[in-house]
Amino acid sequence: MRKGLIALLVLALAPTQFMSASALPIYVFPVVDCKATYAKSHHDYEATDIQAKAGCKYVAPIGGVITEVATKDKWSYKTNLGYERGGLSVTLVGDDGVRYYGSHFQKIEKGIVPGLVVTAGQTLAYVGSSGSARGTAPHVHFGISWPTPVEENIWWVRRGVLYPWKYLDAWKKGKDLSPAKAVAARKAKVGEIPPVPKK
Repeated sequence: MRKGLIALLVLALAPTQFMSASALPIYVFPVVDCKATYAKSHHDYEATDIQAKAGCKYVAPIGGVITEVATKDKWSYKTNLGYERGGLSVTLVGDDGVRYYGSHFQKIEKGIVPGLVVTAGQTLAYVGSSGSARGTAPHVHFGISWPTPVEENIWWVRRGVLYPWKYLDAWKKGKDLSPAKAVAARKAKVGEIPPVPKK
């Protein structure tokens, strides 16, 4: 009788526990199977560069939907257009509502296209030096921001609005730390589409 009551209690509680556990986003460090380092600084806007060997895997830091993929390197030092600086790039809007942008890739993984639903840890691309990183050590430009309309190409938001190393530090240690609140606060401060930067 007592065992039967315990079993019923476990069954009654299990769905609630499962739902609350599965509702939490799971984050992973975006470069796997390779040594990866990053400086806690960036030149003139809030992002970071993850240094790793060419060809190392770049993976989805969280499950979500691919919204943009650049498969051709159109950047030219003569024009240096902001929206072309990333070279080969992949943009993911995570299940947490945050946009994650990786660029300067050597190659995009086959089948990675806009609209594709991906899981955390799924291979998206391979570390390289495309775009404005041409001629530099291979790395991933990693930016965190809020989603903006794809058709309007708001590259100055997409490239990053929040220093990500606090989150990278946590994910590297296997800890879940979401940037969602910090991204929302930044958006509230500067507006959905802040002015285009001078450079």
